Amino acid sequence: MNTSVIHIVDDDEAVRRALSLLAQSAGHPVAAHSSAESFLANVPADSGGCVVTDVRMPGMTGLQLQQAMRDRGLDLPIIMMTGHGDVAMAVEALKAGADDFLEKPFDDRVFLGSVGRALIRGQQLRRSRLQRDEIARRTALLTAREQEVMALIVEGAPNQAVADRLGISVRTVENHRARIMDKMQAKRFSDLVRMVLTGVEAPED
Repeated sequence: MNTSVIHIVDDDEAVRRALSLLAQSAGHPVAAHSSAESFLANVPADSGGCVVTDVRMPGMTGLQLQQAMRDRGLDLPIIMMTGHGDVAMAVEALKAGADDFLEKPFDDRVFLGSVGRALIRGQQLRRSRLQRDEIARRTALLTAREQEVMALIVEGAPNQAVADRLGISVRTVENHRARIMDKMQAKRFSDLVRMVLTGVEAPED
């Protein structure tokens, strides 16, 4: 699936059609959904892009959709569309992590600008998610002892302290450390620390 799909979630068919055509005219792939439930049932777990949803819909509301996405680990940026009486709900959505809200009626340029920013953040989120998954895969390659050593050295413990803590020699700690760096594909110790603490790799030099 394209990593930059705009998911439009609205129970109003005319709104879905108009926004789909507008987004497609700007070169964006679109997937339209008539309800939050339909979106959740059909969106892949590794989907990229962003979500544009109405705040008020029959069944699951935009705010409930936002919570459901968080519960499922769908970290797609969300843009809320609101009517004049729904600004308070939009502010609540922003506090809960929504990227933006658009008060109807809105200008085409405002919509495309908001979507463009959300897609950029969506790409960043997807890249971070893929990095976290890769780092988890590398970590799983470590033995139980190597994971113990890594946890201690990342906390800043020197080799001698690690050796004393685990009842092994300093040379053994050094050997474990070398294997950890190799398995984690860390060029520098700072790279290893960043992987463990943030789940992301260092940028390319």
